[in-house]
Amino acid sequence: MTKLLRMGLAGGGPGSFIGAVHVMAAQLDRRIVLAGGVFSRDPVKSAEGAAHYGVKSWTSIDAMLSSGEVDFVCVATPNDSHFAIAQKALTSGVHVMSDKPATLTLAEAKSLRDVVRATGKQYGLTHTYTGYPLVREARQLVADGVLGRVRKIVVEYSQGWLTEAVSNKQADWRTDPSRSGLGGCSGDIGTHAFQLAEFVSGLTATELYADLGKVVPGRALDDDCNILLRYDNGARGVLIASQIAAGDRNGLRLRVYGEKGGLDWRQELPNTLTLNRHDGPTEVRHAGSSYLLPVAQAGTRLPAGHPKAMSRPSLIFTRISPIRSPRARLPWSRVSRTASAAWPSSPPRCNRVTAGNGWP
Repeated sequence: MTKLLRMGLAGGGPGSFIGAVHVMAAQLDRRIVLAGGVFSRDPVKSAEGAAHYGVKSWTSIDAMLSSGEVDFVCVATPNDSHFAIAQKALTSGVHVMSDKPATLTLAEAKSLRDVVRATGKQYGLTHTYTGYPLVREARQLVADGVLGRVRKIVVEYSQGWLTEAVSNKQADWRTDPSRSGLGGCSGDIGTHAFQLAEFVSGLTATELYADLGKVVPGRALDDDCNILLRYDNGARGVLIASQIAAGDRNGLRLRVYGEKGGLDWRQELPNTLTLNRHDGPTEVRHAGSSYLLPVAQAGTRLPAGHPKAMSRPSLIFTRISPIRSPRARLPWSRVSRTASAAWPSSPPRCNRVTAGNGWP
């Protein structure tokens, strides 16, 4: 019998968006069990979270890490506490799965890299969109040369929920520089678009020119971004990220163009991938189909035509590989690549799920 990994949750208590998602996703493949957590800074709310899941509530992060009852900690707090919790966990001999970003600054990222190297523990970030089977399919098609040399990448991520000045738990910390860091929209969803483009194309962005806008009056951080990118093979890219795109919900879309054709994938229609050939027919691939490449098959849990909602939720786990050295050229350091390996045939050492934060 495979030993279950014991997960401790930091954050994710009452009112959290992502806490319940992490817990449900952890149980999809019956390899992880929620041992307990510190669900809130508020002891009462933390106890409420523990009671909801029927698990233990520790009084502090230190108490959870020293209990010997967790194999890894899932960090689902606002950005400002990610580094401190991860550092404590790693030095306590506990693996870490953290919501992005890894840290608020490049200096902290380098420090975290050194801690990971020194402890030998596993660390990964929750860039969830790379877990979709057809994203894996797209990545393999590019790697196999189906598109030829990549020339152009267009990635966009549009939301409309911050179109107006709003005050709620999720909006408040995301628009507060002291808790979110220097990036608003760019750090919240732009990072997903940036990482997805690199993941599928196999390229590394080396230069960028960014226009970061603050559209809503009084907002301290960017809520609309237009970014030009240059990749290491000479390809050019465009990244658009906006949280003031009125009417849009979660419009993540990636297009990759090569010499022979292009790929088009949309997160709101995640079960289809379009391959447009320059001198051939357009091909639409469907998740769950037997003709998909092995890397996509490995991440599939349901037959073709069955929405992932049937399995609550639409999350695919992927193995976390050790952290790599961040590079200083870009604001989104290469720590984002720590969780990019395909789903293994053997049990993973720790797992990752979707992005998002919640810390009462």
